Amino acid sequence: MATDKVGTEEVEGIAHRLIEAWNRHDPHAFAAVFAADAEFTNVFGMQATGRGKIELFHAPIFETMFKDSHLSADSVRSRLVRPDVATLDLRWSMTGARDPMGNEWPRRRGLISLMATRDHDEWMIATMHNMELENDQMAKSQEKLQEGQ
Repeated sequence: MATDKVGTEEVEGIAHRLIEAWNRHDPHAFAAVFAADAEFTNVFGMQATGRGKIELFHAPIFETMFKDSHLSADSVRSRLVRPDVATLDLRWSMTGARDPMGNEWPRRRGLISLMATRDHDEWMIATMHNMELENDQMAKSQEKLQEGQ
């Protein structure tokens, strides 16, 4: 089991690299965490395939709607599926962003779900899906429904 812990700590390093690059608003560093042929999907369902396209996708938004944003990890959970494949869930929150129309966006919360692969002892994102989460009240209401089961 010690091997699993070491492996998951390495995988969780992806989340930290991703957040650091985001908070520097650096599209090149952000894309560097992705495999060359990675697939990325944002909260609006827009997609970019390949590290280069992921970088190009983020460059204009880091200069506009996210130029003053700050991303933080509320929790990070990973699981080794195989020694070279892992999943990672990153619950995030963000402040300082603007919506696509330029209006101030209140604090946002979401979930990044990704699959990472290890190649030559380095973990890289193979697929990433990002989603915005509803407010806490919606989740608490559903929890109450599930408690009745």
